Amino acid sequence: MFDGGLRRFITVQLPEPLDPADREQKTASDFCDKLGKQRTIAELTKERIRRAAARVQSDYPSFKGDTGFRVFKLDTSNIRAWNPAVNDLKTSLFDHLEHLESGRSSDDILYEILLKLGLDLCVPIEKREIAGKQVNSVGAGVLMTCLVDSIKVAEVEALALGMAAWREEQGTVGDTTAVFRDSAFENDVAKSNLAAILEQHGVKQVRSL
Repeated sequence: MFDGGLRRFITVQLPEPLDPADREQKTASDFCDKLGKQRTIAELTKERIRRAAARVQSDYPSFKGDTGFRVFKLDTSNIRAWNPAVNDLKTSLFDHLEHLESGRSSDDILYEILLKLGLDLCVPIEKREIAGKQVNSVGAGVLMTCLVDSIKVAEVEALALGMAAWREEQGTVGDTTAVFRDSAFENDVAKSNLAAILEQHGVKQVRSL
């Protein structure tokens, strides 16, 4: 019975396959096929949570609580480990100019940053476009990230001032850490100018990956 309570929980589920040839699993397997999802217990579990949330919202329209959820999968780090070829250090240096693994999304990198900084994975995350770049604000400005692929010198001032204004708008309490993709900066001038402008506006912890 729905009691209006607010609860948080973690569900851990292996992607155990459902066998359509197994009579006890056929109904669940057919259901996943109907949804166009993989035949796994994990996909079935996610759909059950979605439907339970929709039912709460339908039956109790006055309820304003959060009925959403996030799904995480265990993977290797997004940050490339330094593993040079001892017989060819020159090639190794050029190969590691990009510190991040290819094929990883901005959200992949963002959540690893949360883990490394010890932040709650369920902390509120807002997104806003500033100077044509996507910027994330985590925990009302405790962490701000801009993980785009390119930041040119001419774009730095508008980006930094926009981030500082958003931080002030949110009334951020305490220090803010700002994180960027190191390879995104056009050159060292872009990187140092951005850090200097942010520091002038109270963001003293600027990091790049």
